Amino acid sequence: MFMRAKPGMIQRADRMKKVLFVCTGNTCRSPMAKGIFEAELKKREISDILVDSCGLYAIAGDEATPNAVEAAKELGADISTHRSKPFNPYMLDDTDLFVCMTQNHAMVLVKYVPEEKILVLDIPDPYGGDLDTYQICAQSILKSFNKIIEKLEEKHEKL
Repeated sequence: MFMRAKPGMIQRADRMKKVLFVCTGNTCRSPMAKGIFEAELKKREISDILVDSCGLYAIAGDEATPNAVEAAKELGADISTHRSKPFNPYMLDDTDLFVCMTQNHAMVLVKYVPEEKILVLDIPDPYGGDLDTYQICAQSILKSFNKIIEKLEEKHEKL
């Protein structure tokens, strides 16, 4: 599915794909997911996927929680400058895959986008938990990397 455009870089022959990580407040899971996913893409030299995050009930401008920043950092992701952003209808147009942290998030989105554009990870909210709770969450996100890539490839093979 991915083609090597030049040594060391993997690219698709067509356009960039966009993944949007969705959670509730955009201060824990989805910013960690964005950062961890971007770090993995860089490590694996995949350059044709754009990544963003949002919260269905986010307040614009909140920082990622300190434990989210630390847990993501331990996996090679710097989310220290993250600022939360709420979901908005413009995100529907250019997103190829909506990666929801829970089924509840997906239930909101399925009203607006086809179900095949949604992937649910079932990752519990660590908000208010200790660093160990966030580290477990971050590891769960990391383990989902291949699942997300496979879903993107499946979607693009149908085009």
